[in-house]
Amino acid sequence: MVDSLVIIPTYNEIENVERIIKNVLALQRDFDILIVDDNSPDGTAAKVKELQEIYQENLFLVEREGKLGLGTAYITGFKWALENSYEYIFEMDADFSHNPNDLIRLYNACTKGSSDVAIGSRYVTGVNVVNWPMSRVLLSWGASRYVRLITGMNIHDTTAGFVCYKREVLEKINLDKIKFVGYAFQIEMKFKAHLLKFKIKEVPVIFTDRTRGNSKMSKGIISEAVFGVLAMKLKSLFNSYDI
Repeated sequence: MVDSLVIIPTYNEIENVERIIKNVLALQRDFDILIVDDNSPDGTAAKVKELQEIYQENLFLVEREGKLGLGTAYITGFKWALENSYEYIFEMDADFSHNPNDLIRLYNACTKGSSDVAIGSRYVTGVNVVNWPMSRVLLSWGASRYVRLITGMNIHDTTAGFVCYKREVLEKINLDKIKFVGYAFQIEMKFKAHLLKFKIKEVPVIFTDRTRGNSKMSKGIISEAVFGVLAMKLKSLFNSYDI
């Protein structure tokens, strides 16, 4: 049985979903894929079902009723992974901003190393981002610096969405108590793993902005991250933070 599951949330990713699935399933090490689709009107889920005829043993699909947010998509995927006995559970975008080849490097960090969480990090060895305008690079890099300062986590890329979790990390975190639904979800998961004293390792990767489809970033997502981090840290100081 394959011990690793790559969770890929999708909303209107018809331009990317077939290529990302074929790339991951062609890697030298075996991974299963779970697509969590939020009722994409462009037919993303239908394309996945078509591909399931080819990859019957390795490709799975969960369809949700609407656009419910990145965080809840991953929580759905995490619970599915735990129910189906996977040992290594990955977060990954559909748009090739994360290089599928780096999945093996994250896997090795958790299997050959002693890490419990492996982060595909854009900032641990400088700034490794391609095709972003300088304004967005500064926003992302600054956000990670801000989060690091507020939370005390020794993580350079606190907002990274390319992550491998060992099973025991997700079993220990109360997934029903995750508060955030946007990109702040990524910060919250790392913060809870940090508070639980799991070993977190950053693996340097090159992040390449999407060339197909549209970004899901919004001002509301940024606001959630900025103000949510402060609330999260304050609650942890007063022992009122649910892990």
